[in-house]
Amino acid sequence: MTGSVSTPREQLRIALERLYSSFNYADSAADPIQIVRRFAAADDCEIVAFCAAGLAFGRVASVLQSVERLVAVMGPTPAAYVRQYDPRREGGRLKPIVHRWIRGVDLSALLWLLRQMLDRSGSIEGFFLEGHDPAADDIGASIDSFSSRALALDLRSAYGRVPARPGVAYFFPRPSHGSGCKRLNLFLRWMVRRDALDFGVWTRVSPRQLIVPLDTHVIRVGTCLKLTRYASPGWAMARDITGALRRLDESDPVRYDYAMCHLGMMNACGDQLPGGDAQCPLKGACRPRRVRRRT
Repeated sequence: MTGSVSTPREQLRIALERLYSSFNYADSAADPIQIVRRFAAADDCEIVAFCAAGLAFGRVASVLQSVERLVAVMGPTPAAYVRQYDPRREGGRLKPIVHRWIRGVDLSALLWLLRQMLDRSGSIEGFFLEGHDPAADDIGASIDSFSSRALALDLRSAYGRVPARPGVAYFFPRPSHGSGCKRLNLFLRWMVRRDALDFGVWTRVSPRQLIVPLDTHVIRVGTCLKLTRYASPGWAMARDITGALRRLDESDPVRYDYAMCHLGMMNACGDQLPGGDAQCPLKGACRPRRVRRRT
């Protein structure tokens, strides 16, 4: 009697599950989620997570440094700090913090918008749910509504004369504009999913609706695994990769995101590397493109 032969999809699922298990513990890799983990209260976790995810672009060391500086200003109870935040009184404390093109005044505007969300809806989750459809196929329209409504709140108190494109808008991208919304999708992953890494403090959004946080590492691994037909990053690619992952786990399609991202960061994925996938844990489930050596 011969054993059954696994399909390519099942082989991929098994490989990704193995990779997921190897990363599914608290300190598996340097990541801003480790800063969020210090805060046990759900309201503090939510505030720090939004700020940490929003600043999660650039080198990891720089991201961690910027998040640490912002958390130091907010103190041991960030949610309480935000509920009392006044940009005219507190904005000066944020002025020295600069992360890439995000200035201190943009961070002040962010905390001011978060305060208005808390005043209006009790939490970021409450504000998000005002535009959320639990029956939708994915979270795209909900993100669009969330970002549009956030940027319609008062900004003048933070900026004075509001720029045509204020820096705080970078924290509130929209799928309808083509953005992959990586940092908002990262925040939602942290809030909605629950495992050894993600916190699951939101209870009224389903993990099945989440979209993978699209960054260069997920694109690289996703391309190597043939999870997308798109060549350009954006919302269409993020949905495409998520759709492929949904065929592996319909109820929790982004469960593999953290592992895929950090696999790419470790340079273990062989896509477009001269050595191919010799060191890749997904070897056999992927098809890396070889880099041609010049002769």
